Amino acid sequence: MTAPEANPTRPGLPQVVDRATWQALRDELLVREKAHTRAGDALAAERRRLPMVEVDGDTQVVGPDGAVPFRDLFAGRDELMIYQHMWWDGAPHQGQCEGCTMTVWHLHDASYLRARGVSFAVLTTGAWEEVAPFVEFMGYTEPWYSVRDIEEPIGGDMGYFRSFLRDGESVYLTYATTGRGSEIADPTLGLLDLTPYGRGEAWQDMPEGRAAAHDPCWYWRTDVDGNATWGPTGRPVPQWTRPGADAQATLGRQGSHS
Repeated sequence: MTAPEANPTRPGLPQVVDRATWQALRDELLVREKAHTRAGDALAAERRRLPMVEVDGDTQVVGPDGAVPFRDLFAGRDELMIYQHMWWDGAPHQGQCEGCTMTVWHLHDASYLRARGVSFAVLTTGAWEEVAPFVEFMGYTEPWYSVRDIEEPIGGDMGYFRSFLRDGESVYLTYATTGRGSEIADPTLGLLDLTPYGRGEAWQDMPEGRAAAHDPCWYWRTDVDGNATWGPTGRPVPQWTRPGADAQATLGRQGSHS
């Protein structure tokens, strides 16, 4: 892409051009964006062709009604998507995972998945007696279950999405995200990528003079006034909307069970 001549604006701001120049550059970028979209469609087609591996559908997970077989999470549907929420044993609500909070908050309502015939549930390694009050505090309405001491692929490492298929009584793992693969459920990140300052994280490729010096995820915790902080008065951002949220003295993280 050919950039226009520099303008005498505040350092680091995008250059100022006329609308026709802007549209020409925008159209040039659109060609690459469309290619990116088509490449994503091709990857999705490859995912649909992956083989699958059978898992034990009788594995007991613990929810509000006690222990139930994992198979029940399908709720009569053929497909199930789960998110595996990290957990810090003994921590107050303020000290639970800010990244998993971000992801699950964006999935406050999975109605469209169910309309398409896909059930959704959140799994976590936390003990149910700790998880239940957290779910109530957050106001989550989608189902949560404890998979404490359960091995992969139902338990194991947290922070990822996994897709399962049911064929009669048999249950199969069909796909699992890794690393930044979970970003697909965080539309805030995609929207920030459309802005001139992006996510404001140091790893980003930024134009000269454009600020992006923060650590990754720097704004996922804020204080009561909305100032980004990972200090002792910070909470995962959505928690400040919850009744009774206040600034505690510590995150209270006593260890992880994931």
